[in-house]
Amino acid sequence: MMWRERSASLAEEITHPGSGWWLPVVETPRHVLVPRYFIAGPKGWTVVESGAERRAWARAPYRDVTLVTRVGPLHADHAEPGQTVTGHPTSSSTLPSLVLTMLRHGRLHPGTRVLIVGTGTGYSTALTCRRLGSRQVTTLDVDPYLGEAATERLDRIGHAPTVVTGDATGPLPGGDGAFDRIVSMVSVPKIPTSWLHALAPGGRLVTTLADTSLIITADKTPDGGAQGRVEPDQAAFMAARTGPDYPSGLDDLFETAGGEGEFVTRSSFPVIDVMASWEIWSMLSLTAPGIEHRTGVGDDGGSMAWMLHADGSWARAHTTRVTSVTTVHQGGPRRLYDLLDKIRWRWIRDGHLPLGGARVTVTPDGETTLSRAPWTLTLEGGDDDGRPA
Repeated sequence: MMWRERSASLAEEITHPGSGWWLPVVETPRHVLVPRYFIAGPKGWTVVESGAERRAWARAPYRDVTLVTRVGPLHADHAEPGQTVTGHPTSSSTLPSLVLTMLRHGRLHPGTRVLIVGTGTGYSTALTCRRLGSRQVTTLDVDPYLGEAATERLDRIGHAPTVVTGDATGPLPGGDGAFDRIVSMVSVPKIPTSWLHALAPGGRLVTTLADTSLIITADKTPDGGAQGRVEPDQAAFMAARTGPDYPSGLDDLFETAGGEGEFVTRSSFPVIDVMASWEIWSMLSLTAPGIEHRTGVGDDGGSMAWMLHADGSWARAHTTRVTSVTTVHQGGPRRLYDLLDKIRWRWIRDGHLPLGGARVTVTPDGETTLSRAPWTLTLEGGDDDGRPA
């Protein structure tokens, strides 16, 4: 397979010859790290491998796309040819441009000791090894198989980083001050205290916040906390898992959301796909973490959206196709759609939401606060040990 020409084309797309990441991209055979992956179809996910649909398999690793490698608890390596799998993606090879965005925010340089959180296929680890050398790189994943497969495939392309299996929000390998940089390829609800302990004085962490598009960078402060900001770039990663799959969705509550509800109102705004409106989605997730979103089409062809929460709150909105009137039904202890409308009004009033460029302050015990005067918000989620509550 003539992969070098394809990796060079990928490098031209996502970096430039003067960048320190040019050679790592050109010289990393991503296809070795992703021998099989899933593609979405109308009935579920099916696997693509080297022996079938070879042209598609060979080209995809050198396109700037995410390749899903695990659905629910099933890895693509273990799927039967032609098998249809249902469920949500639980691991992937992230699109290369986003991997580089996270690594660039890490400000890596020769001699830097780096922890990559979320080994996945090992692509981000491979790029970092090529840039800094394997001895400087440790990578961690909650899934033992992902670590085993990545170790073998990284060895095949000449890299031998330290690969560890463990909970990304729990104790980290190496002890206190083991790393100069922590770059996470999974999202977390707030900064785990274990990350603060693992960072050397002045060390830097890079991560995304769960259920948002926000990239956080923060440098360790002398008191053991960290300070930084919300970067202007946007990214969304899968949340850090503590088990083989994510918790099941709120299907039972979704059935309830088909009823009349306790409150029926009109909204001034048309229905939107909240998760495709990254800034609004991020602000809503910070305000009320844990909302599950679904979209659909009404009998009249109009747009519909549902908001569900584990506390029993739900909302259903329908914008009619002809009159463009939005009717909202809500139930449970909170008015979820009212929260969304409040954020949309703020966006119209101010012309922006106070996220990009917000100051990030992390106390030594992991309390994470975002602020951009006059707005301030302390993140929910996680206990003092940095583990999910």
